[in-house]
Amino acid sequence: MTTPSIQVEQAPSVQYLLRLGDTALILGQRLGEWCGHAPVIEEDIALANIALDLIGQARALLTRAGELEGQGHDEDQLAFLREERDYRNATIVELPNGPSRPGDFAFTVLRNAMMATWFRLMWERLRESTDPELAAIAGKAVKEARYHQQHSADWVVRLGDGTEESARRMAAALDALWRYTGELFDSDAVDAAAAANGLGPRWDSLREPWLAEMRELLAEARLEMPAGSAFRSTGKTGVHTEHMGYILSELQHLQRAYPGGVW
Repeated sequence: MTTPSIQVEQAPSVQYLLRLGDTALILGQRLGEWCGHAPVIEEDIALANIALDLIGQARALLTRAGELEGQGHDEDQLAFLREERDYRNATIVELPNGPSRPGDFAFTVLRNAMMATWFRLMWERLRESTDPELAAIAGKAVKEARYHQQHSADWVVRLGDGTEESARRMAAALDALWRYTGELFDSDAVDAAAAANGLGPRWDSLREPWLAEMRELLAEARLEMPAGSAFRSTGKTGVHTEHMGYILSELQHLQRAYPGGVW
């Protein structure tokens, strides 16, 4: 017997929070793959801690999404009992850490820098949310995002302006990741509704400040910022890559196999 999937309300406020919560959740899941495999012990601990911060943010966001939805779904049900098409994370966070398992460290730290910068900008705006619960979540999360950004940016500079091999790997990671960043700044009716009622900002409002910070970071790392791409990934609308199913099979296994199981 397996636990059946839940159906989630499509209200814009709920979907807006799911996009944020799912993006944090899936990135945290990806970073968890490094546990026991990082290049040095200090990074093993650092990546695990960043993953835990992200999962903590996801818990808070999914809890609030469930409250706004009003169907009695808690954070665990929303995290573990949805079908793939009902997850709303940005595609960039579901990409494998690299061509091998657990992955490529350059790819991981560059994605962390991109996402931590994006999250920090988002949390700063969300502190002014008309939803006091979301504003409180943002007030705590922005402090964590600042640390994540500083930590990953230090590695981006260290590797980009390092050896010939580390610079090559960073350039390859940048080329692989950049085409997925456009989705982080696409806005639609969900964003418009959130901006109209003060819940949160439109995602496209973060584009210019994010680009400015990334331009500065990449210049310091002696990496050339890629040109913009017309390609758009679609994870935030529920259309994912082939990698998402594998993530969910690990993420959901215990809850699906042992219905209602608790610690």
